[in-house]
Amino acid sequence: MQDEVYNLAEPIPGPSVKRVEKLAREHELHIVFGMPEESAVKGVIHNTAVLVGPTGLIGKYRKIHLPTHTVFEERRYYRPGQEAPVFTTPLGTIGLTICYDLYFPELTRLEALAGAQLIVCISASPGLRRRFFEGFCLSRAMENAIYLAYVNRVGIEDGNQFWGGSRVVAPNGSVLVQCKYDIEDYQPCKVDLDEVSRARAFIPTIKDLEPQLFDQLRTKSREA
Repeated sequence: MQDEVYNLAEPIPGPSVKRVEKLAREHELHIVFGMPEESAVKGVIHNTAVLVGPTGLIGKYRKIHLPTHTVFEERRYYRPGQEAPVFTTPLGTIGLTICYDLYFPELTRLEALAGAQLIVCISASPGLRRRFFEGFCLSRAMENAIYLAYVNRVGIEDGNQFWGGSRVVAPNGSVLVQCKYDIEDYQPCKVDLDEVSRARAFIPTIKDLEPQLFDQLRTKSREA
């Protein structure tokens, strides 16, 4: 599959986005999906999450953190993104992340600071990573007082078994719904976005953040 990335990549908007836009219009849905994005720069491909709604394309996020270790070799195919946009929709303000991004709390924090109430993380996590992602889902939701929807692939490809287990976590860390492990599943979930404000008033992690830490983080990461 990875070797097909260059053949499958499309611009955004493009044919695949238009097909999903049609579904969103017909069913009055907001849909998040992933695809290899062909950029305007020849030969540059991004691993991109796309958000569409009943009115069409809302926005996209290009994956910033590209794993290149063990079975992963994303930097062989993709160029990292540089921005963490959030999107205002009738459903609320939505941020997007992709899989390995969840290992990095700075990204989720940045989107929360930009106003995200719900962050959707699309993922293709194999079974060996399950305990990491299950912990990160709780942590990212609670430390930012947001809803986090984690949507994981299920099935087997190239010897990797993807464990499913998609879930929605509330700002207080409650798992509101969870899909089954290792088989395809679907679970609807209703969320109360007012809970974001209540959670941030109860434990004001966003208000109490000391922003100078980001400057130190930037300096130290260059030294690492």
